[in-house]
Amino acid sequence: MSFEYNYLIVGAGMFGSTFARLMADAGKRCLILEKRNHIGGNCYTENIEGINVHRYGAHIFHTSNEKVWQFINRFTTFNNYINSPLAYFEGQLYSLPFNMNTFYQMWGVITPDEARQKIEEQRLKLDREPANLEEQALSMVGQDIYDRLIKGYTLKQWMKDPKELPASIIKRLPLRFTYDNNYFNDKYQGIPIGGYTAIFEKMLDGIEVKCGVDYLENRVSFDALAEKIVYTGKIDEFYDFELGELEYRTLRFESELLQTDNYQGNAVVNYTAQEIPYTRILEHKHFEKLTSPVTYITREYPEVWNREKIPYYPINNETNMKLFEQYKAKSKTENKIIFGGRLAEYRYYDMYAVMGAAMIAADKHISHQIL
Repeated sequence: MSFEYNYLIVGAGMFGSTFARLMADAGKRCLILEKRNHIGGNCYTENIEGINVHRYGAHIFHTSNEKVWQFINRFTTFNNYINSPLAYFEGQLYSLPFNMNTFYQMWGVITPDEARQKIEEQRLKLDREPANLEEQALSMVGQDIYDRLIKGYTLKQWMKDPKELPASIIKRLPLRFTYDNNYFNDKYQGIPIGGYTAIFEKMLDGIEVKCGVDYLENRVSFDALAEKIVYTGKIDEFYDFELGELEYRTLRFESELLQTDNYQGNAVVNYTAQEIPYTRILEHKHFEKLTSPVTYITREYPEVWNREKIPYYPINNETNMKLFEQYKAKSKTENKIIFGGRLAEYRYYDMYAVMGAAMIAADKHISHQIL
């Protein structure tokens, strides 16, 4: 049977676009179907008044993977932006991630030994592994930091009690005893000059892309077009939710153009008190250190999840992971379908990790075909 394409790729986000570019470079015919009316997935940026607005929340690229860094630099140049968010709680600002600046702001301590002593006095001592996010946070940083900077923010963000969330979520947060506000430890970091959308436009140059097309509405016809299908959407939706629905954290954004050159002085300010309904405010111009007479801000609100909303983060608690493992087992029986990306694999992925996973998948198929 002859096919019009070697690969039909569902989703023009980071995984699908990276895979498509590498397979096209290897001489394969690719078609991308994107349900939304734009490419780039949640990395999509839109230029408003000369400001590249992150439409689906802040995206700061960071990696120590040389191969990934070299690949993405084919399509953009990065600035030297360093991610240094602030946290606002009851009239006070605290530096993030948790570092000596935070400890000084919290307790007035100056030396690392003083900070360690303060944390040790408050830290939850366990003779076992922390069972949930609250225990993990209290055993890491103690009561003060948990109460002011973690508890309320987590309740808002996940709409679940921290006792109901896995400890792994908080393990991603850096804790350091230096005066260093750089959130990431990676070798490379920055924001693409000209925005993320421009990356995807260059990455997909010469590759056929159809936006506003839902693969799942007509999958039989679409499957007949290609030898292999690369699926980057929700794995439970692929199987028509037949085993049940996985949960995600979803968001609502409220944005406005302000007639001032500088609203908050920083790209990201988190609001950690539970009574403030939004979790953070982004001021997009600061990602690229722009000077202009206006600014554009976005307030980020958590929302109750349902299948009609955009899935941002998987909720990897025990219930959801058991369900995912059932879907994963079903996916292993598929010969024609390649599952990849944060939704198909139901895992939190940084951008570089999504790109790296797509590169590994592409290399595997290229090598297999050469053999």
